Amino acid sequence: MNKTKKKNRALSDLKRSLPFLLLALPGFIVLVVFRLIPLFGMVLPFKDYKPAKGFFGSEWVGLRNFKFLFGNEDVQIATRNTIFYNLVGIVTGIIVGVLIALLLYELANKYVKIYQTILYLPHFISFVVVAFIVKGILDLNYGVLNNVIEYFGGQPIEWYAEPKYWYWIIPILSVWKGLGSNAVMYYAALIGISPELYESARIDGAGKLQQVWHISIPMIKNVIIILFILSIGKVMHADLSLYYNVPLDLGQLYDATDVLDTYVLRALKTLGNIGMSSAAALYQAIVGFILVIISNTIAKKVDPESGMF
Repeated sequence: MNKTKKKNRALSDLKRSLPFLLLALPGFIVLVVFRLIPLFGMVLPFKDYKPAKGFFGSEWVGLRNFKFLFGNEDVQIATRNTIFYNLVGIVTGIIVGVLIALLLYELANKYVKIYQTILYLPHFISFVVVAFIVKGILDLNYGVLNNVIEYFGGQPIEWYAEPKYWYWIIPILSVWKGLGSNAVMYYAALIGISPELYESARIDGAGKLQQVWHISIPMIKNVIIILFILSIGKVMHADLSLYYNVPLDLGQLYDATDVLDTYVLRALKTLGNIGMSSAAALYQAIVGFILVIISNTIAKKVDPESGMF
């Protein structure tokens, strides 16, 4: 009798939960197809993969792909650039995002939504489009910037021939692209702060900067830390569309623009070495995972409530 009741209760719960299960089904399918099934590919970095021999028939080479990867000077340059640009992007993204969010919060008028929309627009612009815009600005003969420089008596600059300029151009474009999304998240956190805290601070004679430093920043600290930890996990990954399209994949700029993702793509296109490319991807994933664990541990040591897990 008890078994029958349990069965009926289970069926009743299933019927009640069916709409929610169906709603979650597409996400579950995406998770399985694009996250779980590809895990079988983790053996590829340890094989000399040949399409003709197949996934299991290809020769097992152990750590040979990794030895080639870490002994390659181009990979070392790509790794350096990847870490450098991501760290610069994380720090500047947080600082600029928080500043913009504070400005939006202080405005507190009917035009805030318009400002938010304008700031968020770059997020939806493809870097393929941005590449054409940048080309129109920096082109040696027809670029707007060089025309302005010549108008004031200067010499045009070969932006696409000198890697040194791209150490500035790429971070600027990266921060510009993500400015709106970062600012909106920090702004949402600021809205959740009780106005009574600011009212009490004003009564005590605190100015705007003191209110920001002692109320706004501490109250959104957890959001900043969580977004920082999430960003640290991607420090070995780069936006392929930015680093491949905007510098036009020019060899003379590789010292400044080559990152691990562009290196892997180029290795696949020119060498067709899937094993080595898979080793680079696994290397990125492992380092990212370790950095997330370390940064989360440090955050919890500083403040037990600041960690993600």
